Amino acid sequence: MKSGAVIIPARYDSTRLPGKPLKQIVGKFMIQHVFEKCELAVGAKNVFVATDSELIFDEVERFGGQAVMTSPTALTGTDRIAEATELLDLDFAINVQGDEPMIRPNDVKQVYEQMEEKGDLVINCYCDIREEERQKASVPKVVVSQSGKLLYMSRGGVPFDKNGDMHAKYKQVCIYGFSKDHLRKFASRKGKSENEFYEDIEILRFLEMDIGVQML
Repeated sequence: MKSGAVIIPARYDSTRLPGKPLKQIVGKFMIQHVFEKCELAVGAKNVFVATDSELIFDEVERFGGQAVMTSPTALTGTDRIAEATELLDLDFAINVQGDEPMIRPNDVKQVYEQMEEKGDLVINCYCDIREEERQKASVPKVVVSQSGKLLYMSRGGVPFDKNGDMHAKYKQVCIYGFSKDHLRKFASRKGKSENEFYEDIEILRFLEMDIGVQML
């Protein structure tokens, strides 16, 4: 059976909200809430926090979690996951964002089981978009093929019609599954790809490298 883990990338020096993983929410730091949701999905021994911060590393160990130190120069969370996957010698990794304290354990479990079964995939998740989210640049919009392959993802309300009206139907859910080989290819590019840079959506790097993404 393939070896895998849920890895939670957690950076202290967030541009929009510095120290975000260590913000208190009802008596616990955000990173502990996320860890515990993932623990419910796959068990504590299969969950790691990947960080470049000793503060976050020490806090994870304090509440009984597992953490690995990664480079402060990682371009994105996925680059950090790629580094942690090598350090832990895993066949695949599930990426759950460190600022998703309300993530549903069963969704994480489904992606983990898909990667255990098939392994050589890039997986991302999506769901229906709410009306009030269509114009929010903070919500990546998803366009998929009939078989659920990712066609494009954008902060704009894609797809647009010829009059410029948006018809966004789906939004991204930040749970990902990556094989080690795909992560190596992703991290081998020493810079963001063009659309990844413009949209600030790292999953686009895979599409630009001709690597398909299966949406769940």
